Amino acid sequence: MTPAAVTLDVRAIEPRFRHPLIFGIFERLPVGQALMLTNDHDPKPLYYQFQAESSGLFSWDYVQSGPDVWQVCIGKEGDGGHLDINSRCCG
Repeated sequence: MTPAAVTLDVRAIEPRFRHPLIFGIFERLPVGQALMLTNDHDPKPLYYQFQAESSGLFSWDYVQSGPDVWQVCIGKEGDGGHLDINSRCCG
């Protein structure tokens, strides 16, 4: 698992702001660093969004899997690429 450079707990953040915040932080991470995300539900939709839009640029490792808290280490892989955070759709 990639060492976490940033720790982010999104449980107190309004849901519609979560994905833009997560992708904004991920965009600024150097390759080889990671974001440790803490959430109040399984962030599987976020995983699918990363997979669809950033395939090959990230790693995804569950550290804790519920039932009340989920922690995921999201590592920045490959050449880092450019993620267009303004095109993200979140609910």
